[in-house]
Amino acid sequence: MGKLTVLALRAVLVALLTGSVFVQTVMAALLAADLEESGLADRRVPILVIVVLGIVTAQIVLVSVWRLVTMVRRGTVFSHAAFRYVHIVIGAFLAASALVFALGVVLAPGEAVAPGIVLLLGGVSLAVFGIALVVLVLRMLLAQAVARDVEAARMRAELEEVI
Repeated sequence: MGKLTVLALRAVLVALLTGSVFVQTVMAALLAADLEESGLADRRVPILVIVVLGIVTAQIVLVSVWRLVTMVRRGTVFSHAAFRYVHIVIGAFLAASALVFALGVVLAPGEAVAPGIVLLLGGVSLAVFGIALVVLVLRMLLAQAVARDVEAARMRAELEEVI
């Protein structure tokens, strides 16, 4: 990965992390005020908790990707240490999927939210779960690459002994 690509990705990650902190603080407070005056006032706390936790899952993914990019830049991504961050990303996507589904469940009762919105949230939950599965497949590819790297290092060591 080139230096310009790493720099661009880090700039995007910083922008997203900064934006998520803004949404988590300012926009969550504004959402709380709006919910107070709506038909969802009785479900305000669960909705806010789900939104804030959803933003936390996004922040966890951003920080984990930052760490993985650092490993790529150093040339250490094909090691067992990378699995920790990949597992964290998978867990964050699974948690986000559950949170979106929970939001749909919280919004479903009553007439305050249209049934189509609840259905859309179910679809988004399924899509986020699909992303977790894609990352799991990528984790399997990383495992194969690490195994091949270990095997190549072993063969180089054997070759050096022979020479």
